[in-house]
Amino acid sequence: MIPKDHASILYSWIMNFKFFDAAVKEFYNDSLEIPEGDIYIYSDPDYVVPGHPGGLAIFDPAHNCAMILGMRYFGEHKKGTLTLAWSLANRLGYVACHGGMKRYNLENGKSYTIGVFGLSGSGKSTLTHEKHDGRYDISILHDDAYIINTEDLSSIALEPTYFDKMQDYPVEHPANEFLLTLQNVGVTMDEEGRKVVLAEDVRNNNGRAIKSQFWTDNRVNYVDEPVNAIVWLMKDKTLPPILKIDDPVLASTMGATLATRRSTAEKLDAHVDPNALVIEPYANPFRTYPLALDYESYKKLFSECGVECYIMNTGFFLDNKVPKEVTLDLLERLVEGTLEFKPFYKYPNLEYVEVPGFEPPFQVREYHHQLHKAFEFRYDYVENLIGHKNELPEEVLEVLKTLM
Repeated sequence: MIPKDHASILYSWIMNFKFFDAAVKEFYNDSLEIPEGDIYIYSDPDYVVPGHPGGLAIFDPAHNCAMILGMRYFGEHKKGTLTLAWSLANRLGYVACHGGMKRYNLENGKSYTIGVFGLSGSGKSTLTHEKHDGRYDISILHDDAYIINTEDLSSIALEPTYFDKMQDYPVEHPANEFLLTLQNVGVTMDEEGRKVVLAEDVRNNNGRAIKSQFWTDNRVNYVDEPVNAIVWLMKDKTLPPILKIDDPVLASTMGATLATRRSTAEKLDAHVDPNALVIEPYANPFRTYPLALDYESYKKLFSECGVECYIMNTGFFLDNKVPKEVTLDLLERLVEGTLEFKPFYKYPNLEYVEVPGFEPPFQVREYHHQLHKAFEFRYDYVENLIGHKNELPEEVLEVLKTLM
């Protein structure tokens, strides 16, 4: 429910969530009935609550309801809906996923399904939609929001369309043929007097668009094959381009203390340093239930379900930027099973791959000091949760101690 003067927000909401064609309707009719009501959103973008000039969102997850006040941006309505959907899924034995998932359909009937988790700007959409020059048959679940069943490891997308940034898409880019609605962008006239999008964030930051699911010709809304691997995408300059985590407790802990940096996709307060290292558990700030529930769900994937866990650093390693090409090469070799992992010095349950130009300087004492500070940063974060809603089990602190 929204005032009619803001019908454009409702239209974007419908385009983003309600692609209800015959195939989806058949899938829905054959699905298992669950004892939950529908999701209801009340929005008044014009009402600014005193003391909340940036807007206010109130959630009642037990009844799948939310109220969004003083916010005109569609993204807040998308996030509010997903917040309720993820909360509902958590109650039904699914784990909430803010990331991308793709399935590599390999030879001899084999497949490799991988989920990448990160905040906007971390590379999750880039990695999800990468076509690898056509060398693989790929199915894409989604690049932003889905859920994984912790029993059979199947995955379900929560959005049929894509809410994508416009900064990398010039006006003539073929992807712009699939735009349904636009936000935070300007409009100009071409030489023939036609209105065209002013893209590439020329007008302002965080230009956005809802793209049709037909933008990708290999899209699926459900993957029944078990997920094989989960990758935490981080921008922590102490970590090499890829790490493998061999312990389920440490794997879930590193997700719960996912360290990254902010991007232009986020509206930050004036006092916030956009380059500062921050922790966003599982790259998902949209959680209404205790963080420990996600921690246990992910730990179950790693301990009982055989899911492997990796960290990919898509930012800087020390002073060197990790290029997209390096990350993609590691991803391809991971899928093909040709990566050669070595012990990450004496740090338990961590392995790395030697990448030319990105070798960890284990012989330099200062590097170990930086690693210690990075793990201490995570330890302090978890310690500060004690006594609060998002307190994590004691084993999280204990496993971090082994790395400090």
